[in-house]
Amino acid sequence: MRPFYRDHFRRFDRQIVLVDVLGALNAGPERFEDLSQALATLMQSFDYGKRSLLSRLFAPRIDRLAIAATKADHVTPEQHSNLTALLEALLAEPLQDLRYADVPVKAMSLAAIRATETHAVEHQKQRTPALRGTTLEGEEVLVFPGEVPAQLPEAEFWARQGFDFRAFRPAPRDSGALPHIRLDAALDWLIGDKLR
Repeated sequence: MRPFYRDHFRRFDRQIVLVDVLGALNAGPERFEDLSQALATLMQSFDYGKRSLLSRLFAPRIDRLAIAATKADHVTPEQHSNLTALLEALLAEPLQDLRYADVPVKAMSLAAIRATETHAVEHQKQRTPALRGTTLEGEEVLVFPGEVPAQLPEAEFWARQGFDFRAFRPAPRDSGALPHIRLDAALDWLIGDKLR
């Protein structure tokens, strides 16, 4: 693996790690644990930290990192903070090590292309947030996908989990920019300082 990293990543000093947290939650505890272990292994594969002029030439490092939970458009907006918190919980130890090494790191939730719209539905005289979108099969749906846990799920969570993080297709567009969630914030975090 080292030659691969050396040949392909040696000039990179910024990194974004995209994580499908919702897919792992949908798949169950085994897949969620697999994701946790895969992320820990991935984080050990790179060198992080500040670089001197000499180390830039001979020992390149990632000196700014964004970690993003993807598909934020598959949950209602008030769940975005839980999605980010769960991502941080998944990576608690590596994030602690990175922050101790003074590496600027930011966790966030985002959607590169927003495929849903936020709505509210009235149910038993209460307004509940919901998502409207088109499934991959072409069906228009209005759903409440469920609550994202803000911490690593315990065993009882998996026994009672009640969410439905479906995949949606983007709405057709004639022209213009594609709608997104926080993609601009991720780019600003990663490279904004180099563009100012």
